[in-house]
Formats: sequence, structure tokens, C-alpha cells
Amino acid sequence: MQTSKTTAPLRNFSHAFDAVVPPAPQRLRHAQALLRGVRLQLHLFKGWWTVIRRFPDCNATQKEQHIRRWANETLALLAVEVEVHGQAPQRGPLVLAANHVSWLDVLVLLAIVPARFVAKAEVARWPVIGTLTQAAGTVFITRNSKRDALRVVQHLSENLGTDQGNVLVIFPEGTTSDGRQLLPFHPGLFDAAIRAAAPLQTLAIRYEDAGSRQISLAPCYIDDDTLVQSLWRTLTAAPMRAVLRFGPAQRCEGHTRQTLAAHAQAQVQDLLAHPHNR
Repeated sequence: MQTSKTTAPLRNFSHAFDAVVPPAPQRLRHAQALLRGVRLQLHLFKGWWTVIRRFPDCNATQKEQHIRRWANETLALLAVEVEVHGQAPQRGPLVLAANHVSWLDVLVLLAIVPARFVAKAEVARWPVIGTLTQAAGTVFITRNSKRDALRVVQHLSENLGTDQGNVLVIFPEGTTSDGRQLLPFHPGLFDAAIRAAAPLQTLAIRYEDAGSRQISLAPCYIDDDTLVQSLWRTLTAAPMRAVLRFGPAQRCEGHTRQTLAAHAQAQVQDLLAHPHNR
């Protein structure tokens, strides 16, 4: 009986200690994540410095090269590799409609596509990130504002109609999902493709554990997630693979924005259902 009285508090203390101080493998993983997080912060400021100091003297091609190199270096720091199925667009005019899982989607696409994005207006005010997204040619939109949505569609259609080779990426779900199910596509931004008579291409984005090829929810940015929480999960996760499956480019003639949105949603749903088919 004496033994049980002394070991019970010790067991309780052991459980409490494990709750506060994680086991060694977990502590090592957290330490590695912290180091990667510090390196990532330095890399963000490197990108910010490049935008401030070098972009004013760069032409469009040089800016694109800087952006692509920086995005690839960022993915390497995050231990994310990219696997591409289908033909990734390298020149527009073209609208690329994709499902939206995470803030990581933008980095993955910048690493392989000369893309411009539509993002919520709040992103422009984020420290460092706001400067970087503006440098990448992002178009900002005030959510739930019909007037601003009309302004953005007009701006996008004008840019698509010029000979600038723009590849415009839109996330028609309007928010992020967990990557397993698709949310309804909002038709508004599809109007830019119709007005400019620009081709439309679809894309399915999926994140996997690089070893098991099972879907990874680590980079998800949904519901009550904060950017910091999503980033920490990404930093502490096992190496990941971003699987991008591109559909064929197609013309928009004969479509309304509603029918084009429905058509694109059906295509992305099919691409998500077969993530590894070439």
C-alpha cells in the first residue's frame, strides 16, 4: 500500500509534466519549426527589401523572375514540394479558376505560374505581406460591396483585354475550404473572362503528406483559424506535397457568368476526385 501511495502522485506529476513539456521527438519537432519560422521571417523581409529597393528598376520579366525565385525558396523553407498534372499556363490572357484551401495556395501558384490574384482588401494592410502581394500585381476587392465588385470586374476585363499576357487567378468559392469538399462558386468574377473574351482554365489544389500521400489538413485556413495557427501547423507538419491538377483551357463564348461558374465548379470537382490522374 505504501508503494501505491508514493507512485500515484509521481504518475500524476509525470502526466502533468508531459502536458507542459512535450516528449523529446515533439520538442525536437517544435524546435525545428521555430528555427524554420525564424528563417521564414528573415526570408519575408528579404522579399520586402527586394520589392522596395530593386523593383523600381526592374521590368515586368525581371519582377516575375524575382517573384518566382522567392516563392520557390519560401516553399523550400516550409518543406512543401509541388507536383503538377496537366499544363500550367505560362502566358495569358487567361482566367484560372481554382479551389481555395490556404494562404499557401498563392505561394504555390507564384512558384510555377506568372499569376495575378484577386484578394480581400484587408490583405493590402498586412505588414510586409501587403507590400509583397501588391508587388505581385494583386487586385484587392472589398468583400460584400457590389459597387467594388463591379469596379474590380471592369478593371480585370480591361487588363485581360490588353496584350500583357496576364494570367488572372480567381478563387470563386469566396473563402477557403478544407480541400476535401468544394463550396459553391460565386459567378461574379467570371464576368471578367466573358467581357474580355479570355479563355478559362480550371485548377484543383490538394495538399498531401509527402510520404503517405494522404490528404494533409495542416495548411488549412478555415473557420476560427488564425494565420498564425495555420502557419504553425504547417511548420510543425511532416513534409508536404501540393498537388496541382490543371484542366484544359476553354473558350467562354455562349456562357453567362452563372453557367460558366457552374461549368467551372463541375470541372474542379472532377479534378479533385482524381488528384493523381495525368
